[in-house]
Amino acid sequence: MNDVQRLGREAARTASKVGNHPWLERLARIGFAASGLIHLFIGWIAVQVALGGGSENADQGGALEALRGAPLGGLLLWVCVVGFFALALWQAIEAVAGSDEAKDRVKAAGKAVLYGALGATTLTFAMGGSKDSGASSADLTATLMAAPLGRILVGAVGLGVIGAGAYHVYKGWAKKFREDLVTTGGGSIGRGVEISGMVGYIAKGVALTVVGGLFLLAAAQADPEESTGLDGALRTLAQQPMGTVLLLAVALGLILYGVYSFARARHAKL
Repeated sequence: MNDVQRLGREAARTASKVGNHPWLERLARIGFAASGLIHLFIGWIAVQVALGGGSENADQGGALEALRGAPLGGLLLWVCVVGFFALALWQAIEAVAGSDEAKDRVKAAGKAVLYGALGATTLTFAMGGSKDSGASSADLTATLMAAPLGRILVGAVGLGVIGAGAYHVYKGWAKKFREDLVTTGGGSIGRGVEISGMVGYIAKGVALTVVGGLFLLAAAQADPEESTGLDGALRTLAQQPMGTVLLLAVALGLILYGVYSFARARHAKL
């Protein structure tokens, strides 16, 4: 048992050294900037949808497709791939050798999976492929629905996504995101960064809450096609009373979240 504990401590020390390497920190910051770029594209597509246009899906897949068609888009996609995988690695190291708090380790592990998935999806587009996020969400829902107690599982996923959305709203409203940032020279976070973070987190929280609601609807109706991901959630907003105004507000918030992510690339605590 002592040998196992010793090996565990050595592994944690090694992971900590890798996590503190300057190059991994630089690449992880690129990952935050990559997230910002993707959210800028999602927000812009959502603006077009609100105004009656927009041929791309207003989600990660649509954003990556639009980025690929932009000048230097192919190169930027590969930069995003590196950044997302670096962030995934950094979060995985935090899960192994970071905080002594179990909840912080679990959160870091979840983020590692999220950024790893983002990296994998971005890699698909960088290599010339494509992926329909809405179809993927429906496929996931169908797979869960086919399992024992499938509708309960889908409903649980929906509640989890709603919980994540509510936390984003709280994090924005209470300005808890400031705890993720650090300044140099004793300065303070600029007002523009604070506003973009506040509005951005709230808007993303609203969008996630609608995504979770669609999972619940799919569970209630036993219809996986009701779960259509972020694009379906934003288009659902557009169909509500004053939908154009609602969607434009959320789209602007997503764009501001992208702006905040660029600031986080510079000021994030790593």
